[in-house]
Amino acid sequence: MTLEHVAILTDRIEILRDYYIRYFGGTPNRKYKNPKTGLETYFITFGSGAKLEIMSLPALSGIKNDPTLPNKGITHLAFGVDTMSEVDEKAGQLEASGFPIVSSPRKTGDGFYEFVTLDPDGNRIEVTTKVV
Repeated sequence: MTLEHVAILTDRIEILRDYYIRYFGGTPNRKYKNPKTGLETYFITFGSGAKLEIMSLPALSGIKNDPTLPNKGITHLAFGVDTMSEVDEKAGQLEASGFPIVSSPRKTGDGFYEFVTLDPDGNRIEVTTKVV
């Protein structure tokens, strides 16, 4: 069994689509629009085959999470890279582009090297690699 995809509901569908394409190398499909409900979606596919669905639904606009606190449900998305230097490079790239680094690159107690940032909607993003 595989995990098919994870979905993010947003009021800024194009901004999030562009973020995951630019900074994480995702490839989008064509936008789907449901004329009855107003739902709009993109599926962003990554090199591993994993997918992220970016969704917008006008009936739910304006709902916000507090990005400074873990939320119930899915608390973060993690992107894996091959080396510690790639973790550092991605942190530098995102910080230089104005995205906050919530937790600077560090070794964790469970054998990973990672940092945490926020996407344009305040969703927590980890970039991680296994320390060998």
